[in-house]
Amino acid sequence: MRVLVTGGCGYIGSALVPRLLADDRVDEVVVLDSLTSGSPANLAGCIGDGLTFHRGDVREYGDVETAMRDIDRVIHLAAITGATSTHDRANETRAVNYDGTENVLTAAGKFDVDTVVFASSCNNYGRAASRDIDEGTDQDPLNPYAESKVDAERLLIEAMNKHDFDGTALRMSTNYGWSPGVRFNLVVNHFVFRGLTDRPLTVYGDGSNWRPFIHVEDAARAYAHAALNPNAWSQTVYNVGSNDENYRISAIAELVRDELGRELDVTYLRDEQPGPSYHVNFDLLAETGFELEWTVRDGIQDLAQQLERTETGVIEA
Repeated sequence: MRVLVTGGCGYIGSALVPRLLADDRVDEVVVLDSLTSGSPANLAGCIGDGLTFHRGDVREYGDVETAMRDIDRVIHLAAITGATSTHDRANETRAVNYDGTENVLTAAGKFDVDTVVFASSCNNYGRAASRDIDEGTDQDPLNPYAESKVDAERLLIEAMNKHDFDGTALRMSTNYGWSPGVRFNLVVNHFVFRGLTDRPLTVYGDGSNWRPFIHVEDAARAYAHAALNPNAWSQTVYNVGSNDENYRISAIAELVRDELGRELDVTYLRDEQPGPSYHVNFDLLAETGFELEWTVRDGIQDLAQQLERTETGVIEA
């Protein structure tokens, strides 16, 4: 089996690619990455037989088609992330996340790919009053990132009907935790780094916003499981996370303070435009046989240990 991972040098990709290479069912992993935000260093230990790398941009159809040849399964991660920041780069976000997805799906159809797994997001739900958001809940995107993901899900459905390949969109919880391509613009990781450097944990608004959380290793496991076991993921859309891992942002700040064992100030700054808030139900995911292995508490401890013993240089946070 040959698996294409777009955005394979990024945060999740750097955890996913070695997992795929270690799977006996996978003969080759092809990575397509523009290296705009990811780095080849994030694939350290993966370079060698079984890995093929294409530097290219999903916005360029020719780049996508070149990488797609002879591919059996696709995991489409490449995207502009950081939902809040996309307000300032709406056109670019649309071009990468929507137009790029259209290119991936078109090429997948042309080359008779078996399965496409698309990286979507629970951010799509916006500010939902319900504490039991399932896959049938209306999506209400509040930023260009989520808007592009909602629209790209529709592209996936259209492409599946047109080209007759299997496909599923994973509405992923908010990621956290250590990977070679670790990001620090995610709330748990951001708080851990600030805490380790004895700075206040800054919460925007009153901290009552809900988020579901998933460790990056669990996210990578979910993408691999969906791509390699498509029959188990028979629905077009799945929320991916755990019912027990929904937290208010204020509670995340308290968890980080507790797990780091430091006297850290938690400061609250007024936010005129509160961000999304969504408390998500993950019952449908259980039907796939996939379960999370990490908790937020475990992830905070592990990330702190990784940062304290790893020379990462100066990180702006």
